[in-house]
Amino acid sequence: MSTINQSGWRPTTPQAGEAGGETFTGNRALMLEEPLIFEIGSTQTTGVDFAEAPSGKSRLGGLERTQTIGLPGLSEPETVRHYTRLSRQNYAIDLGLFPLGSCTMKHNPRLNERIARLPGFADIHPLQPVDTVQGALGVINELAQWLIKLTGMHGVAMTPKAGAHGELCGILCIKAALEARGDDRRVLLVPTSAHGTNPATAAFAGFTVEDIPATADGRVDLDALKARLGPDVAGVMITNPNTCGLFERDMKAISDAVHEAGGYVYCDGANFNAIVGRVRPGDLGIDAMHINLHKTFSTPHGGGGPGSGPVVLSEALSPYGPLPFTELYEDGHITLVEEETVGDRHPHTFGRMTAFQGQMGMFTRALTYILSHGADGLRQVAEDSVLNANYVLRSMADILDAPFAKSGPCMHEAIFSDKGLPEGFSTIDIAKGLIDEGFHPMTVYFPLVVHGAMLVEPTETESKATLDQFIGAFRSVAARAKNGEPALKSAPHFAPRRRLDETQAARKPVLTWKETPSAQAAE
Repeated sequence: MSTINQSGWRPTTPQAGEAGGETFTGNRALMLEEPLIFEIGSTQTTGVDFAEAPSGKSRLGGLERTQTIGLPGLSEPETVRHYTRLSRQNYAIDLGLFPLGSCTMKHNPRLNERIARLPGFADIHPLQPVDTVQGALGVINELAQWLIKLTGMHGVAMTPKAGAHGELCGILCIKAALEARGDDRRVLLVPTSAHGTNPATAAFAGFTVEDIPATADGRVDLDALKARLGPDVAGVMITNPNTCGLFERDMKAISDAVHEAGGYVYCDGANFNAIVGRVRPGDLGIDAMHINLHKTFSTPHGGGGPGSGPVVLSEALSPYGPLPFTELYEDGHITLVEEETVGDRHPHTFGRMTAFQGQMGMFTRALTYILSHGADGLRQVAEDSVLNANYVLRSMADILDAPFAKSGPCMHEAIFSDKGLPEGFSTIDIAKGLIDEGFHPMTVYFPLVVHGAMLVEPTETESKATLDQFIGAFRSVAARAKNGEPALKSAPHFAPRRRLDETQAARKPVLTWKETPSAQAAE
């Protein structure tokens, strides 16, 4: 017999003091229940013995600590075991398929990691003299040339450190270009199929955001866009391929209309993985686009960073790009052009995005990825990612509603909805059920234009055998939901923790640990 407690399904075990019982630890096979680090070690002890520090005059000027530091003392085995056990409770791309949509969680080749850790890349300092980091500057310069070539653009800003940071860079270029011509335009149009960071970035840069609706097939309504264009519109922020997993077939017409109205076109390049080597955004009339190196070019992604979001710029916007940038001379020497050395060569720059030159580790990994794949390999990346997504879409369309299945082939990701699920069952039940099947859930409830959205991006790095395994699990959970299986409402049952109250976890998270007062004996 089994019972459910706060840790999920557990075999019923008599507690200490009961007949035939031992204390229940919460452990299951080789998955060990891990307490907090404060519960393992005492704040009154240390795992290392130090000799008494010699007394001396303090140089802290009255800023000395007056209370105990409050950190738990653990031995080396206790420390290693604690973090190893925690790591085993974490899902990772090295364990299995990561189907998050619009996130491109693909395998990171170990070759990239090895190169990024070479001396001269991993141990340099941003304040070193330029002559001592010629190799690093060479990587930045060569990667910049590749990004320009792959996108068909005129220039590139390498310093932005994430996708949203890159968005801000592109919008600031647009803002600077408008100011340079004395054009006070305050509205940016953002289609409902764009990434959620797009309107946030526009608002942060001081623009008013207005939505442009999507058509029934999940693409930008071109007529609605044209109708809104006017002298107050600075431009459009568009995601292509969009978050419905579709390529914007009217992209060139959109760009032409915006340019004719005096605006600029910003493209969110987070989904470039689906078209790299196949489509050059510059040919579509795009003026600025960020490229997530930590998506398209394989750098480790997630966990809050690190990331890198270089921004490619059209000829119209390149003069307004930020400092610094690299400059290659005929003799092979590379310099870093900054405020002190730019002179009058780049007079319209809007300034800097970061303190230094960008994410060196990301640049090294991305260039390694590009060179190891070559032009034909990068093209195959796009083709295989699209093939895999369509395989998932067509394999699931008979059991789950696929709102854009009739809109033509999808691009890098397949999207499903909760339409047709029985009352009381929703997307979250399918997502939690997948955890019991050994898979990280897909992106849920995004994009907002699809009710109960389930967004799956298999990427090109997954084999057909892996996809078949995922599809089998996905179909099984979907069938259980459609049959109204009650157990699915409390899934996951086999994870280290059962389903949380996600509303309370978001609104009232417990983020600190407080030591429980020791019980005092009564006098």
